[in-house]
Amino acid sequence: WYQRRVREAVVSTQSTGVTASADQSCIIWDTETGKILHKMAAKSPVRSCGYSLTNDILCFTTDKAMSQPCFIKFYDLRDKDQVITNSPFRDIQVDDSKVNRMIWGTVEDYVITGHENGQICQYDWKSGERLRVDHSHESLIKDLQLSKDRTMLISASKDTTAKLFDAKTFHFLKSYKTDRPVNSAAISPIKHHILLGGGQEAMEVTTSHAKSGKFEARFFHLIFEEEIGRVKGHFGPINTLAFHPNGKQYSSGAEDGYVRIHDFDQSYYDFEYDF
Repeated sequence: WYQRRVREAVVSTQSTGVTASADQSCIIWDTETGKILHKMAAKSPVRSCGYSLTNDILCFTTDKAMSQPCFIKFYDLRDKDQVITNSPFRDIQVDDSKVNRMIWGTVEDYVITGHENGQICQYDWKSGERLRVDHSHESLIKDLQLSKDRTMLISASKDTTAKLFDAKTFHFLKSYKTDRPVNSAAISPIKHHILLGGGQEAMEVTTSHAKSGKFEARFFHLIFEEEIGRVKGHFGPINTLAFHPNGKQYSSGAEDGYVRIHDFDQSYYDFEYDF
């Protein structure tokens, strides 16, 4: 099993899951039994991972560390030899700023990457070509998520903002400004709402009260970019957020060691933004 921190875990629609770890490995699991199916070793810590829409292609990224450059690696899971022999069919070397987050795009033709220097990129996995680059953010990209219909992309950054883009063209749409690093951002599947979470740096948490650390989840109106509500509960920085696909609840995971599942009450559905 893992010897160091697991940085990301993603589940497919075919009873398998994949995890990325700082111990320089990416593991494919049987999600029903917990059995390890395949383990791919890397030459530096593995940062992010994910399946394509058809679950046929696996992608994971490695850190620029230990005298190794950052790589984006692609495996065709229909060819078992690639994972057994740890031989990706595509290796894209990233020479400028390392990848911190990676997700698959609107369609299966490309992946979207968020980088340490704040840039967001599209890479064509078939050719290895970098298709687009956005420089709207000024610091580390902490999270990338798509809307339910996969047409919009929300990014969360250490620069205290989250930004909304057209997921295919990278056309900038909206910006949501806070007074703290934003670690995660999600788009509601049923309302014009954006959910943000973050807080002060994790290393500073022990010196601050929960209130001053600003660990609330914050709701913004997607169109008007204004904050419309907050939810308290965590006493450490929120690291990840996700809406349920039906939009009736959301979950949050934080540095305090808790995962909280929140059900919306009727007042949430009755709320109408006054403009």
